[in-house]
Amino acid sequence: MRIDPNQGGQPLAESNRSSSQSAANAETARAAASSGLGEDQAQLSGTHVQAQVLTAQALQFPEIRQEKVNALRQVVESGSYHPGANQVADAIFAHLAQPAA
Repeated sequence: MRIDPNQGGQPLAESNRSSSQSAANAETARAAASSGLGEDQAQLSGTHVQAQVLTAQALQFPEIRQEKVNALRQVVESGSYHPGANQVADAIFAHLAQPAA
């Protein structure tokens, strides 16, 4: 058997369509007629609400103190940053105790 890519699909006869497809098409036609022809419609998803929630959460984080970041970066890059074992362990436990975001 060989498929001919030049042959288009054949439309189904109205009697072969399911009643749910016909009902959906009729509902779409009624909605278009009731909204007035030529009018644009838009439906928004909940994405904008999620963006607002994330923005509010981000604003709750403390500001980055760039001068402290730069000072720590210089100490690390120079090789003179040697935290103690307890300091490292405390930082690891504090990080693990934070709830997942």
